[in-house]
Amino acid sequence: MPKPDFHCGLVALVGRPNVGKSTILNRLIGQKISITSRRPQTTRHRILGIKTEENTQIIFVDTPGLHVQQPRAMNRYLNRTASDSLRDVDVVIFVVEGTRWKKDDDWIVEKLQRLKVPVVLAVNKIDLVANKENLLPQLDMLAKKMAFVDLIPVCARSGANLNLLEQAVIQRLPLSPPFYPEDQVTDRSERFLAAELVREKLFRRLGEEVPYGLTVEIESFKEEKGVLHIHALIWVEKTSHKPIVIGSKGELLKQVGRDARIDMQKAFDHKVFLQLWVKVKEGWADDDRALRSLGYDS
Repeated sequence: MPKPDFHCGLVALVGRPNVGKSTILNRLIGQKISITSRRPQTTRHRILGIKTEENTQIIFVDTPGLHVQQPRAMNRYLNRTASDSLRDVDVVIFVVEGTRWKKDDDWIVEKLQRLKVPVVLAVNKIDLVANKENLLPQLDMLAKKMAFVDLIPVCARSGANLNLLEQAVIQRLPLSPPFYPEDQVTDRSERFLAAELVREKLFRRLGEEVPYGLTVEIESFKEEKGVLHIHALIWVEKTSHKPIVIGSKGELLKQVGRDARIDMQKAFDHKVFLQLWVKVKEGWADDDRALRSLGYDS
């Protein structure tokens, strides 16, 4: 039974692409919930990370990066998913990057100013600010952007000050019983996570162009005699991308499969047999119907 002074609420992590939202989520939860890479827009879905302690349950909502330009159907889907995730949350963590402020950040501030919930500003990647004296005037400038309830410099990579960020959130959670069982850490299925882990390994190994034109679909996910048999389709949107994903003599695809399988075995606590295929679906990332058929549906 939850205590009468139990606090629970939804906390959205928002910011432009590649500022470290997913890394912050994984650090706060204590395990990998959201995939990460150096590529912008690695996060494509709304993902919940649930952290339950004695008197609190924080439901973090990881979101795709918000960005002004929306040239393709995929970009519009990402912005719509991130914007929809701001509905009905109790707290927002706005993540920005060190001393780098871009027009996308100003555009997000305009959105956040229309909300009626507290917004905590997390200034991430402070480890990359070579001259720490430059950080103070940057923090002063950020404090004037809007009425943030807290402004906290953090480093997601090392975990620095994330305890302060978590406490700032807990202080503003409403009194409420927990929404989820205490042992649940996400709302996403193992099947979903399997697809995301394959996509993460592809993003980390491929060049600049291909990642945005690929997605992963799990065709089969079943357990037989204690072994998870997972068959994954990698969809690319150009015929010329297929040999790039496969690599010379299939080597890149083998490396992706090996790395993904290792992570799956850790995540699922099972031996995994993983098979990967690469197929072409021309222009899928700029086709609303194709996006929906591949699971990109708000």
